[in-house]
Amino acid sequence: MEGTAGGGLVTATVNGQGELVDLTISAAAIDVTDPADTAQSVADLVLAAVRDACRAAGELQQEKMGPLAALGGPGGPGEVPGLSEFFGGDATGGATGGDEPGGITR
Repeated sequence: MEGTAGGGLVTATVNGQGELVDLTISAAAIDVTDPADTAQSVADLVLAAVRDACRAAGELQQEKMGPLAALGGPGGPGEVPGLSEFFGGDATGGATGGDEPGGITR
């Protein structure tokens, strides 16, 4: 996904995992008469463009995954009604009882 800032002065591209894979900074973003201010401005634009790209990637992922995205949520399979019982666990998705680590009896 692509994100931009500064009216297209900076363009960032991220992949589906949110990793920055490309960054383009227009020469028009550089003011040679004020390098300190330009450096800060470019840094701000880069951050904004990367955030924009990550937001777009997140929105696309939510759109494509929809309700399935909840399966990988904080509670894991325990959040799906009846699924924790299928795995022999409690409501948090962990196993119960037993004398082995994780509550498994051998």
